Amino acid sequence: MTRKVTKAIFPVAGMGTRFLPATKSVPKEIMTLVDRPLVQYAIDEARAAGIKEFIFVTSRGKSALEDYFDHNLVLEQDLRSKGKDELLEILNATNMESGAIAYIRQHKALGLGHAVWCARRLIGDEPFAVMLPDDVIAADKPCLQQMVEAYEETGGNMVAAMEVPNEKTSSYGILDTGNNVGTVVRAKGMVEKPNPEDAPSNLAVIGRYILGPSVLYNLNQMKAGSGGEIQLTDAIAEDITNGVPVFGYKFDGQRFDCGSKAGFLQATVSFALARDDLRDDLSRYLHDIVTSDRAAQ
Repeated sequence: MTRKVTKAIFPVAGMGTRFLPATKSVPKEIMTLVDRPLVQYAIDEARAAGIKEFIFVTSRGKSALEDYFDHNLVLEQDLRSKGKDELLEILNATNMESGAIAYIRQHKALGLGHAVWCARRLIGDEPFAVMLPDDVIAADKPCLQQMVEAYEETGGNMVAAMEVPNEKTSSYGILDTGNNVGTVVRAKGMVEKPNPEDAPSNLAVIGRYILGPSVLYNLNQMKAGSGGEIQLTDAIAEDITNGVPVFGYKFDGQRFDCGSKAGFLQATVSFALARDDLRDDLSRYLHDIVTSDRAAQ
């Protein structure tokens, strides 16, 4: 029987240089998408998938991220005394209970694979999820929950996958799936950021993974890959070579790359338009902007 996935790693050690100067003092992961930090979307998705232990791989300057998950007793008491129960409920959803969350430091920026490897002692011999908060996915059923349900049938390793334009393959890990049919496809290989002419397909890996401990063993070898970094994709591909099955899961939902400014803005508009309390005013404003060709000066 496939073991349940109850642990998740959140690699959040990056400096967020694409969002300077905001990220000079504010970790990118707590920049707000509408009215919730990016990381809260990932946490909510993980909880829906049954994750109980949350492991953050951080770096210097991330103390605000750690503080975000603490109880703010003064604020909670103020809301309670004023009868603001709805706001109190929203606030409580951001709290993490003692022992549910752990922080590991990545002292050198050696790649995503290295960040995941840093958490190896907290994972042990269990399957685990990896979630990249930059990838925000709007879906009726949360993406990781979809994957966990599929993983219970397949075992092995599983990565979230989506089709990308051929000219964009050099920005992603790409799956070699042969006959690419169905929601769950078995990978014959994986290539990190191939040139379009060398890409085995246009099925790209995005920031959701369910992995076995064998991937951590592969990462122990500290092999440098694309860009001179230790790539998670390479460690997963080594499992394929060793006969461990790897599946691509073509999730149902819309992915936003909130690691880029354009993607962050697109996500902000999309999530705001999905809100009953914001839709009408924002729709009117967007209509006025488009029809009058008017923007902020």
